[in-house]
Order: sequence, then C-alpha cells, then structure tokens
Amino acid sequence: MNYTFKKEERLCSRRLIDSLFHDGSSFVVYPYRVVLKSFEPVDGSASIQSVISVSKRRFKKAVDRNYIKRRMREAFRLQKFMLVEFLEEHSLHLLVAFQYVGKGRDMPTSADLHPRMAVVLERLKDESRKLYLGETD
Repeated sequence: MNYTFKKEERLCSRRLIDSLFHDGSSFVVYPYRVVLKSFEPVDGSASIQSVISVSKRRFKKAVDRNYIKRRMREAFRLQKFMLVEFLEEHSLHLLVAFQYVGKGRDMPTSADLHPRMAVVLERLKDESRKLYLGETD
C-alpha cells in the first residue's frame, strides 16, 4: 500500500476545477461536502485528482483553515488506497473536491475527521459505481 499524496494526485488546473464545480455531482457527509466528476486522463495522471478547501467565511484565520486542511489531507492520504484500488480495477478516473462545511466555532480533531473520511470514500465508490458504471443497488 502506498500512503503518499503526490503532485499528480492534486488537482491544480483551473479549467478542470471549473468543470468539476459546474458539471460535477455532489453529496454531503457531515462535515464534508464532496463534488465528483469523471475525466479523461492525460499521460501520467493519477486515477484520482483531488482538491481540499475550507471556507474563509466560516474560518477567518488562515492558521485555522490550514490546520483543518492538513487534517483533511492526512485523513485522505491514509485511507485513499480503498478508493484507488476500486478506480484502477474499473479503469475510472475521478476529479474530487473535498470541502469542509463544519461549524466555525469548534476546531475538528483528527479523531473527528478520520472516521468521516472513511464514510466519504465508501460513498464515493458507491456514487461512481452508480454514475459512471451504470450499476444500481
């Protein structure tokens, strides 16, 4: 198992981010809002490319936003292998945005974020199965 989060797995392209938020489908697993979209891979691109964001409106201090993003990245990095195996098995490529939508008055801990990220990744598998593979429950 590879627990890295490489540059190829980060979504940096403004064009792809815009298309993700305009054409992607979304769901909420509190405290996360997840937007996903399938894409055609370019040479050397990973099976999943993700972007992580925290609202400036809810968390005024950059220190707090960065703290939450670090925790979210770590939760994703340690558990993404389940989703990556599924995507490679089905030859799918996903763009994913993880947005933190929790309340601004309390800072989340890793113990709060890790189990919810596992639920999000399972839901991502189910949603991609429904949307892009045409399978139904």
